[in-house]
Amino acid sequence: MDGADWLIFAAIIVLIVFSGFFAAAETALTRVNRVKAITLEEEGRRGGAALTRLIEHPERFLNSVLFLLLLCQLVAATLVGVLGERLFGALGVAVATAFEVMVIFVFAEAAPKTWALQHSERAALFAARPVAAIVRFPPVRMLTTGLIGLANALLPGKGLKQGPFLSEEELLAMADVAVEEEVIEKEERALIHSIIEFGDTVVREVMVPRPDMVSVEASAGVSDVMEVAITAGYSRLPVYEQNVDDIVGLVYVKDLIRAGREDGRADRAVREFMRTAKFVPETKRVAELMREMQKEKLHMAIVVDEYGGTAGLVTLEDLIEELVGEIVDEYDVEDPAFEPLPGGDVRVNGRMPIDEVNELLHAELPEGDWDTIAGFVFNLLGHVPTEGETVDFDGHRLRAEKVQGRRIGRVRITRLPGDDRPEE
Repeated sequence: MDGADWLIFAAIIVLIVFSGFFAAAETALTRVNRVKAITLEEEGRRGGAALTRLIEHPERFLNSVLFLLLLCQLVAATLVGVLGERLFGALGVAVATAFEVMVIFVFAEAAPKTWALQHSERAALFAARPVAAIVRFPPVRMLTTGLIGLANALLPGKGLKQGPFLSEEELLAMADVAVEEEVIEKEERALIHSIIEFGDTVVREVMVPRPDMVSVEASAGVSDVMEVAITAGYSRLPVYEQNVDDIVGLVYVKDLIRAGREDGRADRAVREFMRTAKFVPETKRVAELMREMQKEKLHMAIVVDEYGGTAGLVTLEDLIEELVGEIVDEYDVEDPAFEPLPGGDVRVNGRMPIDEVNELLHAELPEGDWDTIAGFVFNLLGHVPTEGETVDFDGHRLRAEKVQGRRIGRVRITRLPGDDRPEE
């Protein structure tokens, strides 16, 4: 080997070292989350501040690191080929290929990435400052920005402008894996699922529907309304003038108790003691509504449909239950929402959301303009069913087991044998 060969060999070694560094940096920096980075910074760890800045904006370093990693590997591979051809002639191509596969793969890919996985915090802190300096280097930043811009011009849609992101499905999968690895408890996983689904839920899905509302007429006397409130077990009641579509306010039981204790006020109309009601559309997101109710210190809101009629009401408890599950006190007496029956059948409350039915039965009943299993049965039948009427869909028989007026109270679901399934 002459002087030129030794220079090529030295360049190959340097490029392999840099490739290993960038491979470890990529793995470590993408493994550490923002919370962990902030914790390391607060602990005063060296490189913690630089790590936090990088993690807060991954799109600013990831493309540069990937570009430099690929550049080092490609140049190293090219130089290995040149050196192999100079030393061994035609056989040098085979020697160079074997060297690239064994040495570059092991020392520039597998080993540094494995070490970074096993020591993610240490590797991230070690790489943070050099990576932060490199991505601020104008030629690197301009080159990567230009290449990404070219890719965006060639790719349809938004291309690479938004950078990497994590989907809801991936977050849920991470929670499931964490339970399997005993990192978190099953209850914590359920809460994570509820929080993610909470952002997509609208008021119509959690409200007390209009037929279940307990409301009072504005002209009713205080003593009569107190009787209604005590019987129903509620501390707040909607007040209407002409009918339920004309809600004019809310009455609090504590206000009625105070009025009843004063002489001559127990028979006065309840409209004198009502408070202003909050009205929300049925398509409002529950996450937004909960923030508003917390800010305004409200516990109940009236839900209206697109025509301005009363669709139902929603309480702060209804919203919280979407996160933590049903809250039942010693005075609540309700039929179970889901009841397994002998023979494999199940009985569900007609108000049970269709997605919860699918989750419990591992079924694929479709979601559409209806929110509940009762609404799905209505849609399939096209009329108000008689008690006991059935309809089959996708290997399941749905029976309107309890019908109250025009309302389906309970539905019995039977899984049909394979040969009885309706043909598609």
